[in-house]
Formats: sequence, structure tokens, C-alpha cells
Amino acid sequence: MTKIFETPLYAYTRSPDQDAHTPVRHPVVIIGAGPVGLAAAIDLGQQDIPVVVLDDNDKVSFGSRAICFAKRPLEILDRLGCGDPMVEKGVTWNVGKVFFGERETYTFNLLPEEGHKRPAFINLQQYYLEEYLVARVREFQAEGKPIDLRGRNKVSAIGQHDDHVTLEIDTPEGAYNIEADWLIACDGAGSPTRRMLGLDFVGRVFEDNFLIADVVMEADFPTERWFWFDPPFNRGQSALLHKQPDGVWRIDLQLGWDIDKEREKQPENVIPRLKAMLGEDVEFEIEWVSIYTFQCRRMDKFRHGRTIFAGDAAHQVSPFGARGANSGLQDVDNLCWKLKLVIDGAAPESLLDTYDDERVHGADENILNSSRSTDFITPKSEVSRTFRDAVLDLAEHHEFARPLVNSGRLSVPCTYHHSALNTADDTTLPDRTRPGVPACDAPIAKGWLLDHLDSRFRLLAIGCDAPEAIEESGVRVETLSIAPGENRDFDDRYLGEKSAAIYLIRPDQHIAARWTDYDETAVRAAIRRATGQV
Repeated sequence: MTKIFETPLYAYTRSPDQDAHTPVRHPVVIIGAGPVGLAAAIDLGQQDIPVVVLDDNDKVSFGSRAICFAKRPLEILDRLGCGDPMVEKGVTWNVGKVFFGERETYTFNLLPEEGHKRPAFINLQQYYLEEYLVARVREFQAEGKPIDLRGRNKVSAIGQHDDHVTLEIDTPEGAYNIEADWLIACDGAGSPTRRMLGLDFVGRVFEDNFLIADVVMEADFPTERWFWFDPPFNRGQSALLHKQPDGVWRIDLQLGWDIDKEREKQPENVIPRLKAMLGEDVEFEIEWVSIYTFQCRRMDKFRHGRTIFAGDAAHQVSPFGARGANSGLQDVDNLCWKLKLVIDGAAPESLLDTYDDERVHGADENILNSSRSTDFITPKSEVSRTFRDAVLDLAEHHEFARPLVNSGRLSVPCTYHHSALNTADDTTLPDRTRPGVPACDAPIAKGWLLDHLDSRFRLLAIGCDAPEAIEESGVRVETLSIAPGENRDFDDRYLGEKSAAIYLIRPDQHIAARWTDYDETAVRAAIRRATGQV
């Protein structure tokens, strides 16, 4: 298993840019070859936007890091061509259990209905995701797609200009300079890009520490998320258990605030804690150990001229709720189609400001939920602890109290209810497919709905006539026609009590507008609005 950490996946090779007499200009440069940066490169590259990815590393991340990937990001990865290997390798789960002391308080199911291609969650080590993304980049490169992945290329200086960005890059063979029309910073929570540009990253640091241990063992725990409040093996604290592939289990143990982090990571201190949880007779091997502190922070703005921030470089949340990598993939999903339209001249540059509006909203939603989870998991006063414990006692026997239990509000798709790109909705079509919401997957005669929505605008025509395609202001929109009655789940989600509907769906599969019959004037106006032209 160590081999994946040790093998360079994008080893350093000399670029022609290093021998150029003047800095070469590129349409898009991405800093960071983690999940967010690689996903952005794939999303742009598959749309024929030339992109250069720079990273001072050349291997996958060490340790499992992010492990929980939610349904919506899996659907995004489907669009990028990486969903199948993720689900095939990952551990699928929908069910979670909450314990208080030694008692099971209640069980929840995150995907209680049928008719979805992807599960509520899978667990998969981040290094596998990075490996699959790099493999997808290589596939595209073999097809001639314009993606250039450069390992051991460390950005050491950045200059902002009105119409481009300049970058100085250090390599094993010396420094060189390039320019970018657009720069996407995906370089993590400690973002050197953010620091070099002197930008803010404000928020809240919670006074607590958690031990993460990836443990290899044979165990008969079910494939579920188990969370303990005040467990007998970690009194006064909390614990979390998740199954990963390859016989690896993720264990999180709350340690408290005033600790020696380096000392707590030593095997002689970690092993007794794990034995107290698992039992003295259980044989295990520690694969990776880390200690983290909850932080909920974000930049004031994600777009700064020609530099755009995504993922942990733009926002950071506590790990409970699986909102980190999942949110970063939604950043990419939101940004790349807008950047393509701007680069192609089919939309004004101001369209990129809606990335800022929509994803700052997403970050605030995640930070709010993450902060509430952290306050519930780690009460800071006796009054708060008494309230929490009373809620846990009630939840064991009374369903009304269960929504109050917060062991980490798990990642859900972000909805852009108030986006300037939405067309006002005056229909009585189902609420779950209103403008701003990501299109809900459903079975159709041809397979699954989302598999037929690619990285372009689409009209979804249900039970009514619409042209095969319509072009408005340089944007071509093709129609996907579906007859009512093909599948009950689809009809319930997109028609409700109506017999016909038209949906305008963005390239990131969010619904921009809908009607109960086809009106060309209204559709054209909605396309202009959804591309920032009104």
C-alpha cells in the first residue's frame, strides 16, 4: 500500500516554457494537483480549454485525508469520467448510528428512497481519488486534450495585472516565468497563493484537538458511520468510526485542547487509546496518524481580479460532516463552465462574479453547519453539555429530538435559491426541482437522467414539443426529450401533478428555469440570464 505514496504520478520533466526567451502566456494555470485542482483541469480540458497544472509535489497525498464522498460530488465525478472507479473501489454506505455512552441512541438512513444511481456516501481514501484523477488526465492527454501536469514546479512569486497574472516557478533545474490569462488557486488551507497576494482568511478556531488514525485490521463492524458521545473508552469526549477499502478503518478520537500534539501522535500513546476502543485482543496496524484542530474560515471573496480561489484555499471547515473535499468539487463544478464561456467570448467577465456569490453562499452554509456540529460535539460550558446530554437521552425514545442531535450534519448539495442566474419561477412543479437546485437524478428509458446531461446547457422537455436545439447569444442549448410515464420516480420529481414541463439546466446540472410549456421568448430570456447577459 505504501507504493502509492512513494511512486511519482507526474514526475518532473522539463517544459519548453523553461527555454522560452519570453514568458509564455497560457489561458488557464492551476496551482495545486490535489482533488480540486485536478478536477478543475479535467473539467476545463475536456471542454478544450488549455490548462497548465503546477504542484511542488509529484505524488498523491500521504494518508487517507478526505474519505467521505457524498452523492452530489460523485455525480460531478461522473461528469468528469471518474465516478465509476470511485464507487467500484469505495465502501458504500447510507446508514449511520449514534451512541451515547454504551447505548445506541438511534439509527438514520441518508438515502431512504429508491431511484438514484449513486449512494448517499462512499468511503474512499483521498489518495485513490487523486490516482483516478491523474489517470483521467492521462487518458485526456492521450486523446490530445490540452492538459499539462507539471510536478515539482513550485510557484514562488505571483504578480497581478489587469488582464493577466505572472508566475515565477522554481524547479529542480532552476526558475522560470510564465503568464496566465486566468489563475485558479487550489493549493489548500495553507494556500501560498493567498499568502503571496496578502489576502485574508478569517473565521473561528475551535479549542479542541482530534486524533485521526487509519488502522489496518480485520473487523466485523458493519459498513455504517458510528459516532459516540461520551464513550466508555474515551470518557467525556467523542469518537467516530468509518470503514475504508483495503481493510483500513478511520478512527477519530477527541483529545481536548491542552495537549502536546507531537507526544500524542507517538505510537506508545496512540496504541493504548485504540486498544481501549477496539479491545486488547484485536490485532491492528497503524497506517497513518494525524492530529487536527477544528477551523471554520473563509476568504472574504473568492475572486480577486484574474485569480480565483477554490477548495480549502478559499474556505475551511471542520471534518465532521464531510464538507471539505465535497465542497471543493462543487466549487469546480460551479466555476469551470463559467470560465469557459468567458474565455470563448460567449459571456461577460462579470459572470465570474456569480461564482463568488454562489460559492461564498455555499461556504457560509458549510461553515454554519460545521460550527453548529462542533459546538454540539464539544460543548464549552456545563449548561451546553447538560442541554446536549438531555437531547441525546430524549433522542433514544422520541423521534422529535433526533434532528437536534448533531454529530456532524453530513454534506448535502448546495442550492442557489437566490442566484442572479435563476429565472423567477411561477409554476407549481415539484419543489425539489425548483430553480437553483441541482437536478435530481432519476431513472429514464435510456438509463439515468444525469448521465445524459453533459458539460453544456440543456433543455429538458417532458411531455411537450421543443426544438432539437436553440442558439442564443452564442450559447447553443440542445434538447433532451423524455415522455411522461417512462418511470414513476422521474415523473414524481420533475412533473408532480402536471402533465408537461420544460427545464433549462446549466452545465453544472443546476436548474436555471422551468415552465409548464415551451415558450421560445421565455427560454431565450432565461438563457441570457443564466449566462450573465442581463
